Amino acid sequence: MFRRGPSSKSDNTKFYEILGVPKSASPEDLKKAYKRAAIKNHPDKGGDPEKFKELGEAYGVLSDPEKREIYDQYGEEGLKDGIDRHDPFDIFSSFFGRNERRQRRGEDVVHPLRVSLEDLYLGTTKKLSLSRNALCSKCSGLPDTVTGDIVFVIQQKEHPKFKRKGDDLFVELTLSLTEALCGFQFVLTHLDARQLLIKSSPGEVVKPDSYKAISDEGMPMHQRPFMKGKLYIHFTVEFPESLSGDQTKAFEAVLPKPAEFALSDMEIAECEETTLHEVNIEAEMKRKAQAKREAYDDDDEEEGPGGGHGVQCAQQ
Repeated sequence: MFRRGPSSKSDNTKFYEILGVPKSASPEDLKKAYKRAAIKNHPDKGGDPEKFKELGEAYGVLSDPEKREIYDQYGEEGLKDGIDRHDPFDIFSSFFGRNERRQRRGEDVVHPLRVSLEDLYLGTTKKLSLSRNALCSKCSGLPDTVTGDIVFVIQQKEHPKFKRKGDDLFVELTLSLTEALCGFQFVLTHLDARQLLIKSSPGEVVKPDSYKAISDEGMPMHQRPFMKGKLYIHFTVEFPESLSGDQTKAFEAVLPKPAEFALSDMEIAECEETTLHEVNIEAEMKRKAQAKREAYDDDDEEEGPGGGHGVQCAQQ
C-alpha cells in the first residue's frame, strides 16, 4: 500500500514541471507531453539520460490515477513506500511499439583495408571473408547484449607517381635547364588512365622549386563526388654540371649580362682568392651535430659524478 504521508503537503508540482504541463492536464495531455519530450531526450538520439529517466518516472506516476491522486496531495513523500520505479525504456517502448531498451554492446572488430589511390579515385567494391564467434543457440548469448560493429579502416597504399593531401594531388616533374628556359611539354597518365597534356606557355620560364596547379584534376570531394580538388605540379630544374667555353659564350650572348664589379687590377690583387667546393649540407650538419654531442659526452666523463673537473673542497 502507499503511505499517505504527513498531513502537510509536500512539493507536488515537480513531475508536472518535468513534463511541461499544468496540474490540470488531462491523461491525453500527459501522453502527448511525455511522447514529445521522450523523443527529444532519448539517449540513443543524443539526449540527456538523466532527463529521460526523470520523464519516465514522472509519467509513470501521473498516468496512474491512484498514484496521481496521492502525489497531488502529498508529493513524492506520499509515494515513497509504494512507488513502482518503471524502467524509462519500457515506458518509451510501450508508446512506439518496439524494444527501445538499452542493450550492452559487444566489442567492435576493427579491420584495416588497404586500397590503391586508383581505387579511392574511381571507387571500388571489395569482397572480404571475416569470421566471428557465433551466439549460443540455446541462450542466444549474453542477455541484453548485441554484437558490435565491424569497422573498416581505409589505408591508402603508396603510389609511385601521385601524392594525396586531402582533395588535392601532387606530382613531381624534373625539367632540364633547356626545358625550364625554352619550354616543355609532357603527357601525364592520370589515375583513371586519361592522358593529360602538360605544357608551358610560350616564353614562360619555370623557376626551380616552383608549383603550378590544374583545377578539377584532384581527388573527388567527400559527399560531392562530381567536384574535384586540384592537381599540383612541383618543378625541379636540373642544371648542367659544367659548361664549355663555347657554351658559356652562347649563354652570355642571350642572357642578361652579370652585374659588373668596378674593381681595378690592383684592388683584385689585394684580395685573398678562395676556392668553392661541393658540399652535402644535410650530411654536413648531421656530422657537426654528432661531433658536438660526442664532445659534451667527453666533458661529462672528465668531470666525474660530482662534476667540477675533479676539484675537491678543502675540509674545515
